[in-house]
Amino acid sequence: MDPLSIFAAALAAFILGSVWYMAFADRWKVAARLPLNAEGDPQSGMSLKVFGSSFVLLLIVAAALQFLFLHTGVISMTQGAATGAGVGLLFITPWIGINNLYAIRSPILTLIDGGYATLACSLMGVVLTLL
Repeated sequence: MDPLSIFAAALAAFILGSVWYMAFADRWKVAARLPLNAEGDPQSGMSLKVFGSSFVLLLIVAAALQFLFLHTGVISMTQGAATGAGVGLLFITPWIGINNLYAIRSPILTLIDGGYATLACSLMGVVLTLL
């Protein structure tokens, strides 16, 4: 396993997440039913702990994808993108959907979070096969 490519893949997904969730911020906050302050921001704020923990979790996902690629012979950028997208769409998104069903949250939340998971895993797949 290559730590540099894992780090780069996690960083790429983290950057994508910042763009994705800025684009869907208002819809996401409503769908997630976050308590908001007067300015419309989450009351708990987005702390360094949240961002740091998110990055560590993305490192785990990137390492898992690299492990999968090594054991299934994924070597090209196209294979990496397709396999990553498959993991995001067919593994992670349904799991998010199940969690949201039991939490009685909006299907919009599943679409937003699942869309990010699918694109982020696809991007990770590209990065992991390029480095």
